[in-house]
Amino acid sequence: MTSPTTTEGTAPSGSTRIGLGFLEFVITIALMTASVAMAIDIMLPALPAMGTALNVTDPNDVQLVIGVFFLGFGVSQIVFGSLSDAFGRRATLLAGLAFYAFTMFLAAFVQDFQSLLILRFIQGIGAAAVRINSMAIVRDCFGGRDMARVMSYVFIVFMVVPIVAPSVGQLIISVATWHWIFIALGVIGGILFVWALLRMKESLPVSERQPLSVAAVTSGFKTVLTNRITCGYMIGLTLFTAVICAYVVTVQQVFGVVYGLGEWLPLAFAGTAGGIAIANFANGYFVRSFGMRRISHVAMILFTLVAIAIGLYALAGRPPFVVAYIAFTLLLMFFAVIATNFTAISLEPMGHIAGTATAITGFVSTTGGALLGGAIGQMFDGTILPLVAGFAVFGALTILATLWAENGKLFTHPSDDHATADHGGHM
Repeated sequence: MTSPTTTEGTAPSGSTRIGLGFLEFVITIALMTASVAMAIDIMLPALPAMGTALNVTDPNDVQLVIGVFFLGFGVSQIVFGSLSDAFGRRATLLAGLAFYAFTMFLAAFVQDFQSLLILRFIQGIGAAAVRINSMAIVRDCFGGRDMARVMSYVFIVFMVVPIVAPSVGQLIISVATWHWIFIALGVIGGILFVWALLRMKESLPVSERQPLSVAAVTSGFKTVLTNRITCGYMIGLTLFTAVICAYVVTVQQVFGVVYGLGEWLPLAFAGTAGGIAIANFANGYFVRSFGMRRISHVAMILFTLVAIAIGLYALAGRPPFVVAYIAFTLLLMFFAVIATNFTAISLEPMGHIAGTATAITGFVSTTGGALLGGAIGQMFDGTILPLVAGFAVFGALTILATLWAENGKLFTHPSDDHATADHGGHM
């Protein structure tokens, strides 16, 4: 299959590169990446039941069911990036999906908390292969603001999962034990494997692959870490991964313990997830007109100001639920815009090593974010103050990292002057 813009001797561009139409491409990539969110968010209503069944004494320790998944997801990305660039996206993606599904089924039979945590870490490894290859496929097929637009629309489909996943988890534990959550995730992973096997073509031609060697990996690291734009925005991504990690690991306690929502937790979580979906839709609509930097820089400043404001409110006592809920929804909407555009900006100069670059930025941001966000989660003290204070600190540090990346200038960049110029990205 060829694209109208394909010239003789070149690979097809856009979604036709893997043999899909645009809509099918967006939905397929979204479902692949959404499987990671499903593996996290479906757990939220079941965490107390897991802790009780597996004799966990400290309620904060149950957060580790999510935290260690984030950690396994982060630390293994560098491996799959190199494999992806060397052997292609399709084979690595299929292997990751198979691994992900198999370990989900194994987790349904655990008898102790330590075994569950080990399997959750391993599940994160399988999920990392899925995420790395899905994002690399997007970068193979699109660039610049088109890439940011595609990622925004992918995130719209992706965010349906956090909206419904906690309710699915709540439904499962209302009619069966929490073990069936893992069986359901294993089935989903198996379906995605079959879909990728039957429908997706390879997006990385053999002629564009990188040799799998220590020198190639070292060269990839050097290229990523010495590019000011990529490195600066990677720091920002790390801090905002910490934001979402801290929120997800503590949301059950914040809504369930601080505000006593109980079985209403899935609905409350769905509302904030819906806000993220709306923000990504708006970003996809406006990014071609205003540019990735203008939108994301405004969002990070507003995020920091809102976090500081709700933090000061929390110092004086527990904010009313409505106030806290609106604040969290706004913060997560800003997070969505920042994460989407920062990812696109950080990868834009790395087109020739998209898999390795995605892996390195993912490795640093997810591992660092999991550790920082997990640390904030462990500070939970029955109030929202540790969480929102962490948000404020992360937001302020992101502003500093962005100023460094852009040589002190926010809101615009020479490559944002024209949509077609976004394919540059070097300082």
